Amino acid sequence: MHSRRDFLQLAAVTAAITGFSGNLTRLAAQQKLSQADLLKFDAKGQVTLLHLTDIHAQLKPIYFRPPSENFGVGAFEGIPPHLVGEEFLKHFNIPAGSPLAYAHTMVDYVNLAKTYGRLGGLDRISTLVKAIRGERGDDKVLFLDGGDTWQGSYTSLKTLGQDMVDCMKLLKPDAMVGHWEFTFGEARVKELIEQMGYPFLGGNIVDNEFEEAVFESTQMYEKGGVKVAVIGQAFPYTPIANPRWMFPKWSFGIRPERVQSHVDKAREDGAEVVVLLSHDGFDVDQKLATVVNGIDVILTGHTHDSIPRAIEIGKTILLSSGSHGKYLGRVDLEVKDGKVVGYSSGMIPVFSDAIAPDKEMEAKITEVRAPYEKECGEVLAKTEGLLYRRGNFNGTWDDVICNALIEERDAQISLSPGFRWGTTLLPGQDITRDDLYTQTSMTYPAVYRNEMTGAQLHEIMEDVCDNLFHKDPFYQQGGDMVRVGGMSYTCAPKEDKGKRITEMTLTKSGEKIEADKKYVVAGWASVNKDTTGPAIYELMESYLTKKKVIPPVTAQTVKVVGM
Repeated sequence: MHSRRDFLQLAAVTAAITGFSGNLTRLAAQQKLSQADLLKFDAKGQVTLLHLTDIHAQLKPIYFRPPSENFGVGAFEGIPPHLVGEEFLKHFNIPAGSPLAYAHTMVDYVNLAKTYGRLGGLDRISTLVKAIRGERGDDKVLFLDGGDTWQGSYTSLKTLGQDMVDCMKLLKPDAMVGHWEFTFGEARVKELIEQMGYPFLGGNIVDNEFEEAVFESTQMYEKGGVKVAVIGQAFPYTPIANPRWMFPKWSFGIRPERVQSHVDKAREDGAEVVVLLSHDGFDVDQKLATVVNGIDVILTGHTHDSIPRAIEIGKTILLSSGSHGKYLGRVDLEVKDGKVVGYSSGMIPVFSDAIAPDKEMEAKITEVRAPYEKECGEVLAKTEGLLYRRGNFNGTWDDVICNALIEERDAQISLSPGFRWGTTLLPGQDITRDDLYTQTSMTYPAVYRNEMTGAQLHEIMEDVCDNLFHKDPFYQQGGDMVRVGGMSYTCAPKEDKGKRITEMTLTKSGEKIEADKKYVVAGWASVNKDTTGPAIYELMESYLTKKKVIPPVTAQTVKVVGM
């Protein structure tokens, strides 16, 4: 499926930035890894696509540990993006201990993080985008924002996304799509779109009354003398995964027949290249590429997957560019007689120590954060262990949150949503308010405390598990498994719905959870409008400041079988 050019492109990038091991000191790594190395690319053709997605309001460089579990099911088992750790390195021929190994896997994560430092930062991304535009010519470059841009930090919550809109405008994207953006509510979304200065696309969103388009579906561009159509696809399950009451007039969905009509219309209007800028998720778009004809490139987001090069599905090129500003995706296209005849693809890891910050963006970030910098930097506690979120079943940050829910709400069991956003802290780091809000920043933060029967708990667990492991990706919603505290269970992802979750047990007593018995459950991020309780970030501040030190988390609540 991969062309020889694909492998040569990855080999060139790998050779440029992996010619040394993780045993280097931090200073030596900084000196060895250069911005010029990161920008090396087998430039090709007339059109360059740049893709940034799922930045989740992270303006500054961060640590972000890749997942230790990313199971695929059905036709997607054991293939990218469902490879982690050593298998990922082997598949993509990436040397252990190298910068790419650190950027893409959790192998020896803490040691490599100390060697290579943070990734991301919108000022570093701005430097890369400007460099590529300068090299290729602005008339050849399309820069596209894959969504989940405005939500995920203290300042984005306090400004309701204004900080991100103000900063992103300096990057001058050509278009964007959305998902968590909608959780600011319909009125606020419209306000911010008016300020952007570039299209907000959503071809799969219609109004509930007349099924008329809410947003433009397609934007046409001429780049390198080639007519390019960009079609926007918002996250199709937004009203299910997030509160419907925040945007009650709008209907979402995958709507492949509607995507096909947009593609056909673009071709009729003279498009030589059709790009789907999507927030569907990797596996959803793998299937979509097989049922919609005429898409040349899908730039996908939502599931936070990162792979070093694009994959091919029939005649469609598919690239996922990670999350949190860790990567900038790039696809170069050679077009002849109205058709894509060749391409190069790659992902640029944004090593913040190796990239000079763009002064204009650096100043804007300082400006938008200035009113909040003091409270952002306040230290709440210190962590002795590694705190991270990503993984299909558990993350140590989530374990801390689950423990806090039980303790602060006097509950037996806790449930924490399987969000894929949230940054990482290394052992020994302070936990600041800024860090806490990367895990909890949202507009429906109430922590509930309810009684649930064992049968209700089992139903919740099965429903979430089906969203994650349904064999048909059109029924997957793209998050990870709900995190639990106070209980353990066994999961068999390949089983049918209703049979995946077994052996639910209270960890404190070892008692089996009984279907007809009631349990006190605390949780957060309910999509119900009338949910009451303290905000999750306020509850966590109380917990962390009382604890002062968070010891290493070792809880293993899930046994996975059959994978």
